[in-house]
Amino acid sequence: MKFVDVKNDIAFRKIFANENRKEVLISFLNAILDFTGDQAIVDVTLLNPFQIPKFLDGKATIVDVKARDQAGREYIVEMQVAELHGFSKRVLFYASQAYSTQIERGEFYHDLRPVIFIGILEFSLSSDPEYLTRHRIRNVKTGEELFEDFEFNFIELPKFAKSVDQLETLTDKWVFFLKEAENLHVIPENTTDAGLQSAYEEANIRTWEKEELSAYDYASMREQDERSKYQAAEIRGEKRGLKQGIEQGKRNAALETARQMKVDGLPTETIIKYTNLTINEIEEL
Repeated sequence: MKFVDVKNDIAFRKIFANENRKEVLISFLNAILDFTGDQAIVDVTLLNPFQIPKFLDGKATIVDVKARDQAGREYIVEMQVAELHGFSKRVLFYASQAYSTQIERGEFYHDLRPVIFIGILEFSLSSDPEYLTRHRIRNVKTGEELFEDFEFNFIELPKFAKSVDQLETLTDKWVFFLKEAENLHVIPENTTDAGLQSAYEEANIRTWEKEELSAYDYASMREQDERSKYQAAEIRGEKRGLKQGIEQGKRNAALETARQMKVDGLPTETIIKYTNLTINEIEEL
């Protein structure tokens, strides 16, 4: 058995944004957010990852996974492999855009629902030694939480050093899956959760279709190119030159992936599925 690199864009969306395997995302969210009892997520609706602004010339964004649970809470799940300039501001922008677009003009503010962001990072972000941190808006003196609708969670993969025999909680097991799946040849024996079991099954590269593997390979090559560009820019002291942001980078990457898939003769429906581009954008390539 061979597993894909879950951190790959195509793999990540195939595993966590799968309409036929919602138990994967539900289990992951409950484990990472420590939701139990009445708070636990029992169902999710996958939402369009494109966040379109409501005003002319506003900035559109695309996230990896966006969903809403049975209580109306919205979730943004982002995989980030390279530390880009302005990352923290981009996270705030994503969350605020998801929040503000929930209601239309004339609707009531009390209809707004919480937005919870989960960032899976291949770099260290905070000074906290823990691999999972949770951030909310609180009174710095009393700890009172008046603004409850925003929460930011970060999984910093470099800080996770547990081996398969040291995994104690379901949270540990999920983070181990994210970081180490590509290095495994069997599903760990301690994988008893149905959602995590489904994630491993979906990550089994032997079950992937040819077009899925092609998209996966394109994304891997693109990711390596982006990392090389970023590293070269750091060496030259041109880090600011990358400030255009990950949104435009993802769009350019999606266009390049679609272009290569089109050259290889893959069906338009397949290209749309793995790039989230429109049929008009693909036909113009």
